[in-house]
Amino acid sequence: MKVVISGGTGFVGTALTTLLKEQGHDVIILTRSESKVQDGVQYVQWLTPTSNPATEIKQADAFVNLAGVSLNSGRWTEKRKFEIYDSRMQATIAIAEIIEALDTKPEVLVNASAVGIYPTSTSAIYTESSNAVADDFLGKTVRDWERMAHRIERFGVRVATGRFGVILGRDEGALPMMALPYKMHVGGVVGSGEQWLSWVHITDVARALYFAIITPSLVGSFNITAPQPLRMKDFSYVLSTVLEESEWLPVPELPLKLALGEQSKLVLEGQHVLASKLAREGFNFRYETAYEALSNIYG
Repeated sequence: MKVVISGGTGFVGTALTTLLKEQGHDVIILTRSESKVQDGVQYVQWLTPTSNPATEIKQADAFVNLAGVSLNSGRWTEKRKFEIYDSRMQATIAIAEIIEALDTKPEVLVNASAVGIYPTSTSAIYTESSNAVADDFLGKTVRDWERMAHRIERFGVRVATGRFGVILGRDEGALPMMALPYKMHVGGVVGSGEQWLSWVHITDVARALYFAIITPSLVGSFNITAPQPLRMKDFSYVLSTVLEESEWLPVPELPLKLALGEQSKLVLEGQHVLASKLAREGFNFRYETAYEALSNIYG
């Protein structure tokens, strides 16, 4: 199987590429740099005035779209919010143009998404059947991103949009920032502690994306969150236990809001999200509890 990945050198893309290679599949990564072959991976240039990726790809079984400016790339100024939103729209439009130019269409497009599409709540439980959409920047961004991806269905391509929870990995994502205060011996609960954290281990993110590629019945939006979400106070306790550090000072909301602005919602507010579709399709998470996930990450 040949899989084309945009955003393939990022946090999730690297994990997915590793998994696909282990399974014996061919990987093409779309890049702004010059086309090349390195370490068994083909890199194809795109999003430049002279690039024509379809002529180099020729044929692919699946596309995975992970491209977009990171939500953790800095304070959400109006300029940064535009970059976060526009990068996702433009990358998805470019994917559609590549697929349209291919004589043989891929079977599936798996597009990244996020649980930020759901409104924040301390009481609601969200599954893929939930229709509520957050009325904020992140909710609008994710909703429009999914809609743009589903337009590719007009080419006869199955589209599945994976809504990521908070992805846990040792060196990237949100976890290093969450763990840093504990490593400095001043860790504590962030905000009220009552906010939900729907987390998922990076290994299970890659496995879920691969599962979506090879499962024809998986269509539409699906959540990628571990079976046991936790409130922030409980996650903090597990994190302190794994790191063998005591919880000291709580991190109050006001300084975070002043420092991060609107971006502070990522840690001060959350959603209780369940991956019902993956469960129905028979997917099993390797790391079902936060203790298992964090113990693996920190050895």
